[in-house]
Amino acid sequence: MRLNDIKDNPGARKGRLRIGRGIGSGVGKTGGRGGKGQTARTGVAIGGFEGGQMPLHRRLPKRGFNKWNRKDWNEINVGALQKAVDEGKLKAGQSVDVTALVDAGILRRPKDGLRLLGSGEITAKLSLTVNHATATAKAAVEKAGGSVSVIEKKILEADEAKRKKSAAKKGGTTKKQAAAEE
Repeated sequence: MRLNDIKDNPGARKGRLRIGRGIGSGVGKTGGRGGKGQTARTGVAIGGFEGGQMPLHRRLPKRGFNKWNRKDWNEINVGALQKAVDEGKLKAGQSVDVTALVDAGILRRPKDGLRLLGSGEITAKLSLTVNHATATAKAAVEKAGGSVSVIEKKILEADEAKRKKSAAKKGGTTKKQAAAEE
């Protein structure tokens, strides 16, 4: 076999359908668009058009809001952590974060971080590093002798400046106070 012998299997590549090229092509004259009318013309985008009646998407009220950059957290209860310790997936006294939970097979994937919830009982002493923890979860872990450290959200200087400016406008601080803080 040589390079010049290589070719596609018969029928592997299908040619583009060339419409409006005479009666013999099967798509001549109207070119598959039917006869006359709005859709026979170019530039038609009927989308949700209902013949002039008010379309359904305009009849229904607008509701809700979906944040476009919303974080998707892994959520875990303290009871689930205790169960993992009991099953031997985690060791008491060990430092636990998202990667440790994924490695132990408790979570499937790291997602955007970890949120600790307070449902259930915990007796094992664990050192947890999470993105967010409820007050009850924090209290339960600390009662068992463990610790919870929350990863602080990184605030950009531009965002901080914007926040100070907004606070100054609302009357939270005067412009002189805001300037003194900087």
